[in-house]
Amino acid sequence: MKGQPTDEVIEHIRDIPIYQESLAKGYFPVLDKPEIARGFPGNWMTPRLAAALENGEAEFVLSTGTNHARMRIIRPPYFLLRSYYELWRDHPDIGGTWESDCPRVSLTTVLATEHVARVNAARRGVEPGRTPALADRRLDERTCYLNLRLDPARWDRTDVLRMLREIDQARSSHPQGQYHLDCSGYHLAHLVRKAEAWGLGDAFPEPASIIHAYEYTPVNVRRFLHQRFACPVIDLFGSTELGYLFYSDREGRYWPHLDGMSVELLPVAPGCTMHQLVVTSVRNPYMPLVRYRSGDCVRTLDGTPDPAGIVQFCGRLAELLPTPKGPVAQGDLDRIVAAASPRIFLHQLRLHGDTEATLLYTTFTGEPLGESETESLRRSTGELTGRHCRIGHRARIPIGPSGKYAWLTDRRT
Repeated sequence: MKGQPTDEVIEHIRDIPIYQESLAKGYFPVLDKPEIARGFPGNWMTPRLAAALENGEAEFVLSTGTNHARMRIIRPPYFLLRSYYELWRDHPDIGGTWESDCPRVSLTTVLATEHVARVNAARRGVEPGRTPALADRRLDERTCYLNLRLDPARWDRTDVLRMLREIDQARSSHPQGQYHLDCSGYHLAHLVRKAEAWGLGDAFPEPASIIHAYEYTPVNVRRFLHQRFACPVIDLFGSTELGYLFYSDREGRYWPHLDGMSVELLPVAPGCTMHQLVVTSVRNPYMPLVRYRSGDCVRTLDGTPDPAGIVQFCGRLAELLPTPKGPVAQGDLDRIVAAASPRIFLHQLRLHGDTEATLLYTTFTGEPLGESETESLRRSTGELTGRHCRIGHRARIPIGPSGKYAWLTDRRT
């Protein structure tokens, strides 16, 4: 379906102002975020939507803005959470933990924790506390949020002890002593490293299932988590405005979860085997999206634009690095880094003008790479990027204001 949605989709969008010109022409161009925002919310308003906003069946929210400019959208309450719960319930490897009513503990950005605390404070008609108590960090009867700091590398022993205690409280509330861990892969790896460094590994209760779903998780971080935990470690891919679209199994293979959706893959550049996602979705009845460019990039098994062949969600369209051999994504650099050494934890490529770069990295052990590994990494990074690259070991790489790590930075900005 390129340019023309199905009759079923057209029935969902027939009265929406933003689609009137496309309906008249019989062709739907790719829909970008600026076009969604232009004239918002009037460009989406229908009598049905106005009534839904009035009676609380729809609400205004902001996208997270962690990978692109924040965007106002309209959706049913708990739209993303329900999408998450559907996948957890139906997942072949971890559906049993849903059925057993496992409590869900979420370890991700402090922005997510603060959002939950604000929502709870608003419900009570009070100002949110500066340091929200555990009761203020409950999203629903099943989910609590742990993180209270922007940078997990700054967690101290007191932070770690508190989080382990709160995990244990959640686990203890389940008849079989089980819990489900929802996380950013980076944040969980930080917590495991710190708990082990301070001799607290035995105080970290083993989860019954793990999902990481908040950002790109590097190969080495996934490997680290699989080595530390015996339970299934599952990746979900989605967004605030779309819900979840794909999930991995415990072996790392991706499967579609496209209820109410269809996906196109378009090359990110002519002749390129990396593709961008273009999604048509009526899953959100109040803001159906037709040929929406999500801004995400993928690689397929054979380089063809077949959504069934997706093997990697490799980064963001806005963050691609132009090189003489074509655009490079976060996942491409990650592949090079993982091949150089499984000991590398965080890494960040810093550009210096148009011809040079420095690849900074940390390790899980805190020790720098040896000479041969460093030289191999320098050579392969230079070949990938078309730049003269230096390699630098660091004890810490700063986190971004969103609570996520940037894989690529430009000293000029």
